[in-house]
Amino acid sequence: MSETTSKSSLGLWGQRLLAAIFLGGQVIVHLMKGKIHWRNTSEQMAAVGPDSLFIALLTAVFVGAVFTIQVAREFINFGAGNLVGGVLAVALTRELAPVLTAVVLAGRVGSAFAAEIGTMRVTEQIDAMLILKTDPIDYLVIPRLLACCLMLPILTLLSLVTGLSGGLIIATNIYGISDTVFLDSARNLLGTWDIFSAMIKASCFGLLIAVIGCSWGLTTTGGAKGVGQSTTTAVVTALLIIFISNFFLSWIMFQGTGSAFVQGL
Repeated sequence: MSETTSKSSLGLWGQRLLAAIFLGGQVIVHLMKGKIHWRNTSEQMAAVGPDSLFIALLTAVFVGAVFTIQVAREFINFGAGNLVGGVLAVALTRELAPVLTAVVLAGRVGSAFAAEIGTMRVTEQIDAMLILKTDPIDYLVIPRLLACCLMLPILTLLSLVTGLSGGLIIATNIYGISDTVFLDSARNLLGTWDIFSAMIKASCFGLLIAVIGCSWGLTTTGGAKGVGQSTTTAVVTALLIIFISNFFLSWIMFQGTGSAFVQGL
């Protein structure tokens, strides 16, 4: 019985994931037609950006501080304390800032998208929109997608600065590394491509969060229980897809032997 249930759940998950892929294609077609509800988009940008700013920056501060604690002691023992700032900057820019900011938004914003649109689906509000000749993709999905794709890179950049600040505080006050050495190391090891790649990753993650959250909401069935299940599954799926896509994006962007640490030495 349980095996049959798990198979049916996995099959349903696969169907909804396929529906999300088709939704992404529909969004591209609609965007090419230039149908954008700017008022809805600005409202969603406020929800995704400013309303998520505090938790994203708080996460970044402690991530930068913890990373510095883990790295600084070992680097100082090896006589490479002057590289701590650069290592933190590279790690935050390439991986930690875009991924952790996306994780925060998947939990906060992706779940809200699935819950809001799922509630509209089970209460037949979306059916009413269709009767009134209002396309749910134009009115609900595209504003959320644009908001995530535009605001997530900005949040990532702010998280990078905040994470470096948290690492700087730890490095100077606990490990005696001067702020000049820390910042010079970060500037020497960090390249323009690193920052550009972080923005690309953040935009891709924003697109995935919005499409998955909206798709799971649009395919919700079963009343209030279905809304709860859709919200939970949307967040889990978004996190899974973020980690998988992060691997492929990193593989494409950072192949070959890096030269940042050679330059830093």
